[in-house]
Amino acid sequence: MVTLTRSGARRALSDFVRDRRARTRPEDVGLVSGARRRTPGLRREEVAQLAGVGVTWYTWFEQGRDIQVSTHFLECVCRALSLDAVERAHLFTLAQHRPPPHAPAEVPVVSGAVRAMLNSLPNPAYIKTSRWDVVAWNAAAAAMFGDYALLPPERRNTLRLVFTDPAYRQMMPDWGEDARRVLAKFRLDHGRAHGDPGFASLVEELLAMSPDFRRWWPLLDVSGRGEGVKRLRHEALGLIEFEHTAFTVEGAPDLRLVVFTPVLEADRRRLRRLLEGAAGAP
Repeated sequence: MVTLTRSGARRALSDFVRDRRARTRPEDVGLVSGARRRTPGLRREEVAQLAGVGVTWYTWFEQGRDIQVSTHFLECVCRALSLDAVERAHLFTLAQHRPPPHAPAEVPVVSGAVRAMLNSLPNPAYIKTSRWDVVAWNAAAAAMFGDYALLPPERRNTLRLVFTDPAYRQMMPDWGEDARRVLAKFRLDHGRAHGDPGFASLVEELLAMSPDFRRWWPLLDVSGRGEGVKRLRHEALGLIEFEHTAFTVEGAPDLRLVVFTPVLEADRRRLRRLLEGAAGAP
């Protein structure tokens, strides 16, 4: 719980919550909009009822009083006012001076602009969710890792591929070291998911399918580093050393762009020729 101590932040919080309450129509949240309603949008007591919190406590919160607010309280207010992801993040920033807890989107959407940028990259790159499901990729990624389009959507998960696909184990000459490093990074996302059933089902599946995963998962290793160097073996190009970097997609915090850049210029040229040959093939 965090105490709101700065008067400017409290005023901004009050203005924002009152504005969103005024914008929320009763019929949008299942309430009857009567002809004698004078308040634009919802009444305070209606927001409190929808959020499942006390009217007095909500009133003090909206007035920007110096009170303590919990994450659970803020989440209830977000749901009552039907705030989108951007509005939710702004409310948490005003109220707690920090981003909200990670809440992955149920259906991640990759915008057309992001897809165009991804396809313009000359090096292997893909976009994955916080659960590590690959949702978009470019031609270089398909040439290097295999075409994800040939896999059912539920199998387009990089953690699953690393621990269950023999082709990935063959492609990674340092598989043991790399797989443990991948697992340590995934554990950080797993912790941020706060019991998301999608994460739980993936872990249960891998515990059943992979003896290595079953042996290493209880070790509780954690790593948050989003970049590094990795050696990969391609059937036509041989061994290539890549620098890999991850970026969060702005406006879609559940999505990350992962780019693999060959360390040597000679490998970049060889990869480029491979792509040009694939593009020219019938």
